[in-house]
Amino acid sequence: MQALEQQGVPMPFGALAELLAVQGDKPRKALRRQLQRLVSGGQLLINRQAEYCLLKKIDAVTGIVSAHPDGYGFLQPDDGSTDVYLPFQEMRSLLHGDRVAVRVGSTMRNGKYAGTIVEILERGKQAVVGLYQREHGVGYVVESGRVPHTFIVPAHQRGDAKSGELVKLEITEYPSARHEAQGKVVGILGNPDDPGMLTDIALEQFEIPTEWNTATRAAAQALGDRVRADDKHDRVDLRDMPLVSIDGADARDFDDAVYGERSGDGWRLVVAIADVSHYVPPGSPLDSEARQRGTSVYFADRVVPMLPESLSNGLCSLKPNVERLCMVCDLHLTEQGKVTQSRFYRGLMRSAARLTYDEVDRLQREKSNPAKLKGFKYISQVNNLYGVYKSLERARQRRGALDLDLPEVAIELNEAGQIERIVRRVRNDAHRLIEECMIAANVEAARFLRKHRLATLFRVHDGPEPDRFDELRLMMQTLGISIPEQARKDPLHLNRVLQKITERPDYASLAVAVLRSLSQAVYQPTNIGHFGLGLSNYAHFTSPIRRYPDLLIHRGIGHIIDGNKPGAFDYDAAAMEQAGRLCSMLERRAEEATRHVDARLKCVYMLERIGDVLPGVVTGVTHFGLFVTLDDLYVDGLVHVSSIGHDYYHCEAGGLRMTGERTGKSFGLGQAVQVKVIRVSIEQAKIDFELIEDAAASSGRARPRKRAGRRRRAS
Repeated sequence: MQALEQQGVPMPFGALAELLAVQGDKPRKALRRQLQRLVSGGQLLINRQAEYCLLKKIDAVTGIVSAHPDGYGFLQPDDGSTDVYLPFQEMRSLLHGDRVAVRVGSTMRNGKYAGTIVEILERGKQAVVGLYQREHGVGYVVESGRVPHTFIVPAHQRGDAKSGELVKLEITEYPSARHEAQGKVVGILGNPDDPGMLTDIALEQFEIPTEWNTATRAAAQALGDRVRADDKHDRVDLRDMPLVSIDGADARDFDDAVYGERSGDGWRLVVAIADVSHYVPPGSPLDSEARQRGTSVYFADRVVPMLPESLSNGLCSLKPNVERLCMVCDLHLTEQGKVTQSRFYRGLMRSAARLTYDEVDRLQREKSNPAKLKGFKYISQVNNLYGVYKSLERARQRRGALDLDLPEVAIELNEAGQIERIVRRVRNDAHRLIEECMIAANVEAARFLRKHRLATLFRVHDGPEPDRFDELRLMMQTLGISIPEQARKDPLHLNRVLQKITERPDYASLAVAVLRSLSQAVYQPTNIGHFGLGLSNYAHFTSPIRRYPDLLIHRGIGHIIDGNKPGAFDYDAAAMEQAGRLCSMLERRAEEATRHVDARLKCVYMLERIGDVLPGVVTGVTHFGLFVTLDDLYVDGLVHVSSIGHDYYHCEAGGLRMTGERTGKSFGLGQAVQVKVIRVSIEQAKIDFELIEDAAASSGRARPRKRAGRRRRAS
């Protein structure tokens, strides 16, 4: 940086290496890696002449382009500063996901400064998935997804694609101010209405890797399928401790196992986590692949794992009655849930049992009936874990961690891959028990690494942004609900408001409004605490099989407990900063891909219900209509304002109600309605309803709210 400052001009790598007297392959590779970190950190950029430039010299901001369906976009800066508005003329040469350098101007739109493109640093995609169409002799592909870019397909590059088929398109020419983007069909995916295609399409569209390269497969195979004798040395032997795993009935990878017992006037909790770091060293083929994936991705019909299945479902999975290596958080807590001491160590375990949430919940509910529990060996263990849970729950209530009582649904498929039904996920205390145990271990991991001043990744969650919080307060105030100013900094105050409104018919909509006012949780080396959980220290430690940040946390803890100095760790703050941005991006990609598929599966499910009249509740009000969620089916759709009736309808009270100018008919959040399914678009993931007049709709009465089956908690 100093050398570039002194030279005063952009410099190519060779000249910069010569200036710094860096010679030899290894030093030059090290220099290139460091320069790449500076580029990723937004301090340097590489221009079209492959020269390194000081960003401050060209008054530019680097970041990722987020395109809007209406043609404009925003730059999301690398440094986390406020988004920069990109007008239509700037977006003509860009695609969603491109990395660019932008010069910020003085004009503003919606409170954001407008920018002009200085340099396109990196294209965000090399291929797209979309619908091939041919009209008037011209072939083109409209990209699937939220931002439908159009790509011209010359006749000689369409292959065997037919109009109306979904295809994979390799981009051959990117858009410019004068020319449309072009592409070449490299794969035909099939009929867009086939439910079995939806996950395949999402995998292509979101560029989620599904194949293992030769080196990764060989590395996984070389580890075998059982713990080797040499790997058992220098570990605490927990094989006689009755650790149990508690997961969903369909779970296949078991990250964690727990044990609880009385300890004085409090509890001892042992959380054993699969020691993935032992098998996946930094820089190995397995590590490179895991870093590229970042997380396992869960779809209705399959799982795309972060690690090969021989590890994720085999050698690392804490299956019952087999020896496994583990990393252990062993802690003591009071009846009030305060942790008085904790330690980490490497262990050797043998899980005593694989239990399910429903099984554990039933055992706890029936504990007063000994006859029903006859023959179950682990009832005392389950009782102890519930004692631990109650202590941790007291601490949770005391600090005011957010509990958003929102329903969550699951799409169940039959053996043929067709949608069997859409059901509400039922969440019980067994889920919360494991959740609280995992949170306790995550907190201790963050404290441990912070105490030893080791570069690491915290899981951080900032409080609501001031403008979003003000919008939320104004909306709630319109409904007569007061939110104190302290709620922006302290979740305890926000949680009290949520508890007061749980019985309102519009609770689900209001809870979603609260959720949208919050910042997004991310991974970063700078610790700012976790607002949603009400915690000052938090890291992800408990799922290294399926999350890369947890693997990094394990490496950090292992580095310290093995007696190494913090300065000798493989990662510094800059490396963790880069890893945090990558992991946060890959987490968002996985979430978007899952939502993309789920939304379209719901559309497939509703195709056979076109013409049906179904009950629902108003969950959103806009100037163009009402959003309605169907009872029992948990599917959302739109009642367009033009189909409500012969009247001029106006959105009132900040988007809480719609009222007819002539008739005075009114529709508000939480109101019960009857709707007819009139149109379904799988490609656009849209369902259109038509309002059917009935007593509940015309009178404005609201149906009492059903208790939600799941309480959404921050993580």
